[in-house]
Amino acid sequence: MFAVIKTGGRQYRVAPDDVLEVGKIAGDVGTIVQLGEVLVVGGDTPVLGVPTVAGATVAAEVLDHKRGPKVIAFKKRRRKNSRRKRGYRDEITVLRITEILTDNAKPSVGPRPKREKAVAAAPAA
Repeated sequence: MFAVIKTGGRQYRVAPDDVLEVGKIAGDVGTIVQLGEVLVVGGDTPVLGVPTVAGATVAAEVLDHKRGPKVIAFKKRRRKNSRRKRGYRDEITVLRITEILTDNAKPSVGPRPKREKAVAAAPAA
């Protein structure tokens, strides 16, 4: 099963356990957020939304908040000794899709527990 969602002015085709980077979404790391703008729910019998599918949401776990690569905006007016250099970095949220919900269902899968680091045994002297 897959879905096409819209967030941050862009559309993404997602399936359960996909990891994707989207524009910044409010939510703490490790929490489950619901994305409500579902345009298509696919599978054996695909459902197209007009413009969105009624009662469909996508549940996703927030993995990280980070910043994207630096983008340089450089403007130059030739022969005028005029230059402007400006850079920015987009705010990005990394999501893991947990499940695709239909018929106003609530998320049943919670956030995954974090792995603990294995402690190596110290050699006996």
